[in-house]
Amino acid sequence: MAGNMKKKAERVAEKKEKRPYATAKYIRVSPYKVRTVLDVIRGKSVREAQAILEHMTDAGAEPTKKVLMSAAANAEHNLGMDRGDLYVAECYANGGAMLKRMQPVSKGRGHAILKRTSHITVILDVRKAEGEL
Repeated sequence: MAGNMKKKAERVAEKKEKRPYATAKYIRVSPYKVRTVLDVIRGKSVREAQAILEHMTDAGAEPTKKVLMSAAANAEHNLGMDRGDLYVAECYANGGAMLKRMQPVSKGRGHAILKRTSHITVILDVRKAEGEL
């Protein structure tokens, strides 16, 4: 039994993400709004993505910038990577829990209002030099 647990632990360690990443959960912005921001920065360098996010007025720009900077800090501190070599390899926003509210309407009825939340994830990677394969 203990042998199987060790094998499972080894398999989990192999599949663990080795690229620097950061996640922000339960952000009070709809994932639809955040995805439009993420589409703009996907594939860009960290510095370029940061400059873009600082000048965007979209609702999801500020939390996305915080997640991006957290991922860059994780890369520097935990993995010893240089911030200048990093780019946004993957980024996505999944839906989180919804706050359920009611809007009163006529005849004593109520309509449901779903206030959506997002889980924002940014994964960075090192850009390979042009000569490398």
